[in-house]
Amino acid sequence: MNNCENYRFIETHRPFRDLTFKFFSNGSLTIIDNSSEAVISPRELKGASYDFYVRRRLAYIKQDLTAKLNKYA
Repeated sequence: MNNCENYRFIETHRPFRDLTFKFFSNGSLTIIDNSSEAVISPRELKGASYDFYVRRRLAYIKQDLTAKLNKYA
């Protein structure tokens, strides 16, 4: 089963994008620009949206490692 966590982020500085981050349990990621419905890559993120992405990715990795430690310990 491939679970998905969705997060919405609205940039407060230019380019003022409204983004949805979809983090899947298999480690994959989809970032959607809600105004244009376009999928964007993490390389296209800057400033606060990039910081948000990095923080959520680190939180996901930490959560995944903790779950694996609990499962196999």
